[in-house]
Amino acid sequence: MATTPTPEEAVERARRAQDQRVEAVRVLAQTRQELTNERESADRERAELEARLKDRMREHEAADVKAFSAATAAGWTPEELRKIGFPEPEKKRRVRRRSTARSKQQKNTPDSADGTTSENAVPDENANT
Repeated sequence: MATTPTPEEAVERARRAQDQRVEAVRVLAQTRQELTNERESADRERAELEARLKDRMREHEAADVKAFSAATAAGWTPEELRKIGFPEPEKKRRVRRRSTARSKQQKNTPDSADGTTSENAVPDENANT
């Protein structure tokens, strides 16, 4: 027959059981924190790696555009290069063009209420005929 523990023995057994449970929660909390830290570190590393890779790709794409432009400047047409096996670069440099539409619009806008155009306007050749 099992003996009934004394009150001190019962409290001690309860403390040991509770200590084991608390230790399990402590280990769980510690591993979860390590996992969170590792995820954050991996996210930072991934972002840094992606930024470095994007920079490398940008450099290579710029070199490709430059080489293609040099080939066309040397006399090759884009169509000839395409036939050889070199299509136009995927990432062409954006060429800034001066807007002539704005300057034409300004030239043709009336300067005064009488409807005359500015002195820079080109006269209509058919107006005198």
